[in-house]
Amino acid sequence: MKFLDQAKVFIKSGGGGSGCVSFRREKYVEYGGPDGGDGGRGGDVWVEAVDGLNTLIDYRYQQHFKAKRGGHGMGKQRTGAKGDDAILKVPVGTQIYEEDQETLIADLTEIGQRVLLAQGGNGGWGNLRFKSSTNQAPRRANAGEEPEEMWIWLRLKLIADAGLIGLPNAGKSTFLSAVTAAHPKIADYPFTTLHPGLGVVDLGPGTRFVLADIPGLIEGAADGAGLGHRFLGHVERCKVLLHLIDCTQDDVAGAYRTIRNELEAYDADFANRPEIVCLNKIDALSPELVEEQAKQLATEYKGKPLLISGVTGKGVRPALFEIAKHLGFQAEQEAEAYAEANPDEDDSWSPV
Repeated sequence: MKFLDQAKVFIKSGGGGSGCVSFRREKYVEYGGPDGGDGGRGGDVWVEAVDGLNTLIDYRYQQHFKAKRGGHGMGKQRTGAKGDDAILKVPVGTQIYEEDQETLIADLTEIGQRVLLAQGGNGGWGNLRFKSSTNQAPRRANAGEEPEEMWIWLRLKLIADAGLIGLPNAGKSTFLSAVTAAHPKIADYPFTTLHPGLGVVDLGPGTRFVLADIPGLIEGAADGAGLGHRFLGHVERCKVLLHLIDCTQDDVAGAYRTIRNELEAYDADFANRPEIVCLNKIDALSPELVEEQAKQLATEYKGKPLLISGVTGKGVRPALFEIAKHLGFQAEQEAEAYAEANPDEDDSWSPV
């Protein structure tokens, strides 16, 4: 299924049914008079977050959603039927914006959450409603209320616990495929990842979290350059960021600075988001060169970066335990015990 994270759709509620002008005329039955019923209420337009969806691709092929009009009133005091509602079913994490793409209408973050987008019109009154002591034979009825209509934007922001960030070819997709059962596209050229990917990391009973991989960021991504700007929203909901840096490039400090600048330019909240920095692809360099790259990175990043290799699996599991610690799992003791038992770990750990 093709991934689509935003779509523009037109919605229209149902108009109210018109009231009826009718008089009771039955042979051998006294007390006739007005008996026109009211019109039925028009259908509403709802949006609902459902399970089992992770893309908005359905809204590429259908952009117009209209609720049914209410039924008209009829004689013998019969009220028109209510119009059927229109329900837009979307993935969890979908945000609804007005046509200006800035005014937020709703943010659906839980399964089953429903929001009313457009209310159906009320039905018009029949002539029975206008009967009075001075007007016992009214010949007027109201038309139903007009429907509401608007264009809206659906924007999907994936629900993930941790997010993978970095420059193109930093090894994010390789890392995701190594620690989850996901199978993202992997190649030796930039911008291999064209849409976000999700995977579930399982570190044992009670320690499971969702990891998101977004396309690589470049300088100017916050202003729309490259592919990253559109997908930066998918890491907004992440509680911790795993920043991968390719240790085989010349300027690792510059790579770290570029990503940090773009994150802060996009959303200042990213500056305070927990971040785990990893030097990836250490299998491609000698230990001495890796140490030099770590020293160069220290000029920008004041913490101690983790040394990992997504291909060989070296250092991967401790990095996952570090993510789990930031997410609140009781994984700190497990990580320490694992590190003591495996001081020279170099196995290709995989969840599959």
